[in-house]
Amino acid sequence: MDQVDALLTRAREQTGLSDFGEDSFYEGLRILVKALDEEARLNEMGRMANDGQIVSLLSNRLQIEDWYKRHPEIDEQQIIAPLIGLGLPRTGSTALGILLGEDPNVRSLRNWEMSMPCPPPEAATQHTDPRIAIMEKSMEQRSKIFPRMVAMLPSTATSPSECQLFMGLDFKSQIFQPFAYVPSYFEWLNHKADLVPTYRYVKRVLKLLQWHCPPTNWRLKNPSHILFIDALNEVFPDARFVMTHRDIGAVAPSVADLYYELRKAFSDDVDMIALGNEIRVFLELGMRRMIAFRDGGQDRRFFDIHFAPFQKNPFPSLEALYAFLGETLSDEARGNMERWWYGTPPEERSYERTDPAKFGLDPATLRAQFRFYTNRFASPQAA
Repeated sequence: MDQVDALLTRAREQTGLSDFGEDSFYEGLRILVKALDEEARLNEMGRMANDGQIVSLLSNRLQIEDWYKRHPEIDEQQIIAPLIGLGLPRTGSTALGILLGEDPNVRSLRNWEMSMPCPPPEAATQHTDPRIAIMEKSMEQRSKIFPRMVAMLPSTATSPSECQLFMGLDFKSQIFQPFAYVPSYFEWLNHKADLVPTYRYVKRVLKLLQWHCPPTNWRLKNPSHILFIDALNEVFPDARFVMTHRDIGAVAPSVADLYYELRKAFSDDVDMIALGNEIRVFLELGMRRMIAFRDGGQDRRFFDIHFAPFQKNPFPSLEALYAFLGETLSDEARGNMERWWYGTPPEERSYERTDPAKFGLDPATLRAQFRFYTNRFASPQAA
């Protein structure tokens, strides 16, 4: 039995199920496992963590397919005009996602249901679901392994997460990149893989989650959608987009630092210069694809938010975003948002940063390389 078959068997044994649905996930799974084995230089913790994540994704996929098999009416659910957050990572999208998730009239992907989507949540028990406590313990453990993560990515078991994990159910996702150096997998993902089946599977899971747990007015986010915007648009042709922006001289080092925080726990041999170059390449590729998409007649579907003014006071941007959507920011939603924003002490949002030079990144050089981006969006150069 090879390694992939062993992981598939573990998932089947863990769930007692056998049907993974369509086999679109299989190619990516094989390429990923081979790259993890041959390129990632994982330590023992890294091998256990990556194998565990793969088995978890496969187990979730088995359970999702089982729910559809027993309740085919789930597929009748409609995902209509979601708002999707995207842009470069580390541009304030996490804070924006949390703020938007404070509106009781919208639906977001919460961390607990992202990790454990089955059984699908019920409206009556969504705030007391035992999986919330399980996720809280998991996040406490994560903060011990990755000490700076609490400040880097502030979140709770009930706060919004990214679509990346559901893309991982099809094994075409950037969710694997922060944890391991797997260049062959990402060369395939970014240039050869077909992401349309991936986004169809994301929609499949969204239908399951909203089936017994409205509302259905979705607020989604994932910065790496910029790499696959054409496939995303094919599956969600009525989506609206909110795009966050920040000085690239601050963005690239921050992304590299985040990936380093995660990767160094799972490998004793992290090449920081290679990591910096990896970040620079994928950020440019994604942004060039995004600009081409917007300039191809899609600009009207986008609302832009810049980091510096948003950090000073997010509410003018939020009010304008609601107006763009043709919706009203209710007093209840605004009150919830204000409690979160002003209730998070500034020191909890700060952390010790790694010198960008250790990643081979120079802010001035980055700004020159990404002038095509800053000129296009008039992005203020403020960290």
